Amino acid sequence: MKRILLFLATNLAIVVVLSVVARLLGLDQYLAARGGGLDGLLVFAALFGFGGSFLSLAISKWMAKRAMGVEVITQPRNATESWLLNAVATHARNAGIGMPEVGIFESPDPNAFATGASRNSALVAVSTGLLNRMNEHEVDAVLGHEISHVANGDMVTLALIQGVVNTFVIFLARIIGNIVDRSFFRSEDGRGPAYFISVIVSEIVLGILASLIVLWFSRQREFRADRGGAKLAGRANMIAALEKLKAAHEPLPQQFAAFGIAEGRVTSGFAKLRMSHPPLEERIAALRALAADVR
Repeated sequence: MKRILLFLATNLAIVVVLSVVARLLGLDQYLAARGGGLDGLLVFAALFGFGGSFLSLAISKWMAKRAMGVEVITQPRNATESWLLNAVATHARNAGIGMPEVGIFESPDPNAFATGASRNSALVAVSTGLLNRMNEHEVDAVLGHEISHVANGDMVTLALIQGVVNTFVIFLARIIGNIVDRSFFRSEDGRGPAYFISVIVSEIVLGILASLIVLWFSRQREFRADRGGAKLAGRANMIAALEKLKAAHEPLPQQFAAFGIAEGRVTSGFAKLRMSHPPLEERIAALRALAADVR
């Protein structure tokens, strides 16, 4: 689940930094004053909200490489690396996308991820644990799953959804800040020091709550990526790969969890709302229910 959580954390950090910069430069006050009240504030929120989201998307591949220590394969050094490049190239060609960068990262846990700003400029990386614990058919299915994420444009769609969420977070945070400053600190224009503090706190709290919407979207896209992996590499292989993950999976570090193909065990209640992936049992059941025309 690493792809999503790192994206969300980066996005929230960028939004907060942009808010601080806007405050220091006086941009939020200027735009609110010149832009026609709430309409101007909404335009300001959209500019910063979508700006933060697409900046997060633009640096997603760079962030993933450094956060995970991905070693990109430029020249294969062994048969495994050659096979990985050929397998990804085959899936990319069948999915109609450009050849992604392919990399390996050190982790005993079997996992893989794909990220990037566009369908033709992506990164697909697998862990050493995945290569050690799965056979070629299972690894091939995992690669098909990740290529499906790229072909479906999931990261771009995620950025658009996050942009909408950011817009309302920034908009509502400034309304809350104005109310707090006027009501409790009796500021005449509602933009005293308490306004700024309230805005930052509100953005963090609302941003965390709003991330539940993005995580819900992520869970739905996993089912589609599983179907894509089944079409590219075979349904039996995709099921076998998920079964292997269920037996061997250890949770990834929380700050990176949105990048992986799996996320822990079945949970319920609020804990399930915070998952970026559906439980593996649900994904396997969905694959078993696929029509017979999927291999």
